[in-house]
Amino acid sequence: MPTDDLLFMSATHAAALIRRGALSPVTYVDTVLAAIAQAQPVLNCFVTIDEEGARRDSLAAERAVASGATLGPLHGVPVHIKDLIDVAGMRTANGSAIFAEAAPAKRDDVLVARLRSAGAIVIGKTTTPEFGAKGLTDGPAFGATRNPWNLGRTSGGSSGGAAAAVAAGLAPIGLGTDGAGSIRGPAACCGLVGLKPTLGAVPADTARDTFGNNTYAGPLTRTVTDAAVMHSILAGPSAQDPWSLGGAGVVRPLSPSLMGEDLSALRIGYIPRCANPRVAGDVAANTRAALDAWAAMGAVVEEVTDAIDWIEYEGRVMYQANFAVFCAPYLPQWGNRMDPVTLAFMERGARFTLADFRNAQFARTRLFRAMQALFDRYDVLVTPTMARTALPIDFDAANDDVMIDGQACGITRQGWTSPQYPFNLTGHPAVSLPSGFGDDGLPTAVQVVGRWGAEADILRLGALLEAARPWAGRRPVLSP
Repeated sequence: MPTDDLLFMSATHAAALIRRGALSPVTYVDTVLAAIAQAQPVLNCFVTIDEEGARRDSLAAERAVASGATLGPLHGVPVHIKDLIDVAGMRTANGSAIFAEAAPAKRDDVLVARLRSAGAIVIGKTTTPEFGAKGLTDGPAFGATRNPWNLGRTSGGSSGGAAAAVAAGLAPIGLGTDGAGSIRGPAACCGLVGLKPTLGAVPADTARDTFGNNTYAGPLTRTVTDAAVMHSILAGPSAQDPWSLGGAGVVRPLSPSLMGEDLSALRIGYIPRCANPRVAGDVAANTRAALDAWAAMGAVVEEVTDAIDWIEYEGRVMYQANFAVFCAPYLPQWGNRMDPVTLAFMERGARFTLADFRNAQFARTRLFRAMQALFDRYDVLVTPTMARTALPIDFDAANDDVMIDGQACGITRQGWTSPQYPFNLTGHPAVSLPSGFGDDGLPTAVQVVGRWGAEADILRLGALLEAARPWAGRRPVLSP
């Protein structure tokens, strides 16, 4: 099999070949490791590469196939883990100089353990901006992670290392986290599927504020099927996450209106803009093309004209105040080695009062109820994932204006990623799907949002779009 075909094969296809004995896990892992060695100096998407451990596990996977052992759904498939999540024997640097020399983690995070139990082989850890704070993946501790489609652009953030790696064929699946769009944004930048699950569907065992959590973990993949398989492995209750303990009760079966290819019973609410003032013309056109594809299958598409308060300011209050509080102990020793964007967010967050923070939490409840009212009328909501294609690699996320069609549109969460953060706050599942390519040759994306527990619905709608407007066959070409 040609190397390129192996690198860009879906995880589910590779696992099927491995189960049949048609693909060696050793060969597969060796091929991926060789590709990483070649691409890493160009993309800079890994902070740790565990060649020894990956080769050891691939040999064990090959022996399990030969012995006729029961095999998991990802048996022998390489996976990488964002460097905010613990992997036994590897340090968790959090994208920061503060933890660059941290001792290796003693145990796997529950999600890593679930992936290993499904047969996946952990090959390393991918880059993240400091503490996952911003929508670009760069920082003083490790440099910048580049977009495989254009090395002068960002891969997005904060799961930008995982997205760049999957898009470049450096393992078919990556585990990311999403605190304000950090899975969906990189997926959009790099032409991938990125799923943020329902609050509690996938446990967040290490959340600092488990009851007020707005951070999620989920898959970055090239195909909808891979995302669905990976989500099914990650999902399920954990004793350490109270939201997950009730999560099993909110899982919805696939809606009857999505069982086949006739979508006549499906109602789509189209939201052209959230708090962002503009959407680039090419992004809007590709979003409309996705909506037209579903409409051609019978879906009723209606533009949402409700005057919704997307609480951009209140969302920023909670987000930046959190950084101001939990990073404060690091300032005396590490302030001069921290990311200037982290420091700027901390400075702004420290200005908010307790009343500001509590009023922002009340606004979160109002936003949730506004979305629930929309779901009384619509089965799913659709937005562009991003207001434009990937930003320049040297963009200053704390201060620079996002430029769209020659107009300044505010900082990233105002002008670029505005459709993403609301659903971190409301808890609804949201998936980013490739919608085409922009005028600059960079990927564009559409976001589908479902009712609580309706991951099956939004993934099914994604699969129908994938069949109508295929994307996985396009591959970036890296040049140093």
